[in-house]
Amino acid sequence: MDDVKNPNLPAWERVFDEAAAAGYGGLELGPYGYVPLESAQVATALADRNLFIVAGTIFDDLVSPANGENLLRQTDEICAVITRLPQPEQVPGQRFRTPYLTVMDWGHDKRDFAAGHSDRAPRLSDPDWAGMVANIKAIAELARSKYGVRSVVHPHAGGYIEFADEIERISSDVPAELAGFCIDTGHSYYAGMDPVETLKRYADRLDYVHFKDIDERVFRRVLGERIRFFEACAQGVMCPIGRGVIDYPAVKQALEEIGYHGFITVEQERDPLSVAGSLADVKESRDYLRSVGF
Repeated sequence: MDDVKNPNLPAWERVFDEAAAAGYGGLELGPYGYVPLESAQVATALADRNLFIVAGTIFDDLVSPANGENLLRQTDEICAVITRLPQPEQVPGQRFRTPYLTVMDWGHDKRDFAAGHSDRAPRLSDPDWAGMVANIKAIAELARSKYGVRSVVHPHAGGYIEFADEIERISSDVPAELAGFCIDTGHSYYAGMDPVETLKRYADRLDYVHFKDIDERVFRRVLGERIRFFEACAQGVMCPIGRGVIDYPAVKQALEEIGYHGFITVEQERDPLSVAGSLADVKESRDYLRSVGF
């Protein structure tokens, strides 16, 4: 879950332990405020587990002009930490080296309850859209100019950048030299798009990728309910990779065709109350991905 105020979140050290135990080489810093913004402490914790950090995250209201100062403060604090943490080597063909700053819009009830429903989700007015674009550009410029960090816009279920028309509009309004995309297979499917085609469509902007899978039976049920996105996650709409509807052999082929050489982060959205099964789930996802060639 991305709500750092949730009292049931596991300790961040446990997340690091389980990422290492499941066979992953690295992970993200997580939502702002979850992992301490103390680079020495976190760097030691990573080194002790032979892990690296690939990205930090802004998961907040990108629309409101009044939130602009808060967004830039988060950008400053996150980038100051992630650039001091262990990093993987840059590989040939990887356009931008880690760490990335993943930028997601969040915090709007009207869109949260309309996640997955392009036909009924309200769109931003032109002035509000322009305000969101200005905030994204300001975040990306600060991250780039002060820290050398590449920002990637992450379309997210329940935010104002979710559906095909919004992704296309952002691709036009935020220049490629300023920010790329982090395409998430699970969020793409949730928004009614084909994850494989979405990866191909934005190949020239694809700097980072998130993997999830979707339980089609739960997905069809929650689409018929008035439900927040993370409430749907608590009901198991996002399942371990390999159990769900997304065709990962086809995803692998698509990434090979477009020559993607960046990093992929596997995510498992779940209710923190069921954290006891998290290690088994993320290991199952990793084992499945290995079995299909990743």
